[in-house]
Amino acid sequence: MDHTGEHLDPGASASASAPASVADVNAWLASLAAEGGGVGGRGGGAVVSELTLGPDPTPRGVSYLRALAAASQARSHAAGIAASGLRAQAAEYQAEAARLREALERAGLARDALPAPAASAARAVAAVANLLAIRDTEMSSFVVASADLWLRRAEVEEKRDKVHKESKALLDYTRKAITKLTELKRMLEKFKNDVEKQQVEQMADWQTKLVMMDSKERQYILQVSNYKAMLNRVGYTPEINHCVLMEMAEHKKDLERKTKPIADTLRSYQDLPPDKALAALAIEDKKRQYAAAEKYLEDVLQSALTTPGL
Repeated sequence: MDHTGEHLDPGASASASAPASVADVNAWLASLAAEGGGVGGRGGGAVVSELTLGPDPTPRGVSYLRALAAASQARSHAAGIAASGLRAQAAEYQAEAARLREALERAGLARDALPAPAASAARAVAAVANLLAIRDTEMSSFVVASADLWLRRAEVEEKRDKVHKESKALLDYTRKAITKLTELKRMLEKFKNDVEKQQVEQMADWQTKLVMMDSKERQYILQVSNYKAMLNRVGYTPEINHCVLMEMAEHKKDLERKTKPIADTLRSYQDLPPDKALAALAIEDKKRQYAAAEKYLEDVLQSALTTPGL
C-alpha cells in the first residue's frame, strides 16, 4: 500500500518538535549523500556537506522534507524486500541451472558436447518452449500448451470465418448498394432530361399564352376605349350607378306594361286608310268580303250534305 499521501501531509508532523524534525531530515539527507557517494566514488564528502539543511530552515519546509523522507524510506524498504525476493529467486534459478548443467554433463549431453543436429533440435525445443511460454520440460506442459494453442487457433479460425462471412455480406451489400446507386443515377439523369424537356415545353406554352394574353389585353383595352366613348356619347356620368340603372329598368318595364294595350289598339288600326271616307269604303269592302266568304262556306256545306256518297 502506498502511504505517500499520508507521509507527505504536513499536518501529520505538526506535533513533532522542530529540532527532532531537523535531525531526522539531516539524517535522511546524509544517508542519501552516503549512498550517492558510495555509488559515485570520490567526492562523497562534498555531497554530504551539501545535503544538509541551512541554519534557519522554515517549519513548513522541514515538515515537507520530513514527510518526503518518510515516504522515501518506506519505498526504499519495500524495494529492498522486493529486490531480496528477486535475488533469492535468481539464486534458486542459478542453482537449478547448475544442477541441470552438471546432470547433462554427466549424461554426456552438455551443450558443447552435443552434435550440430542435436543442438539445433535443442534450440528448436527451446524456441517452441519460449513461444508456448513453458518454463519446464515436462511433456504434460507441452500437451497443455499445444491444446491451448489449438484452442486459440480454433478461436482465431472461428473469428476469421465470422469476419469472412461479415466481409462477404458487406461485399454483397456494397454491390447491391452500387447497383442501386447506378439505377438512381440513371433515374436522376432521366428525370433531369424530362425536367429540361418539360421546362422547354412549358416555356414555349407560356410564351404562346403570353402572346395570346398580350393580344387579348390590346383587344380589351380597345373595347374599354370604345365603351368609354359610347358612354360619353350617351351622356353617362359617374352618378348613374347600378341602383339608378335598376330603377330606370323597372320604370321602363312599368311604362311598357302601361303602353302595351294602347300599342295593340293602334296596331289594329294600321290597315285603315288615313281618310274617313276611304276608311268607310274599306269597311264596306271588308263586310262584302266577309259576306261572300260566309255564302261560299254555306254553299260548300250544303253541297257536302246533299252529296249521296258522303
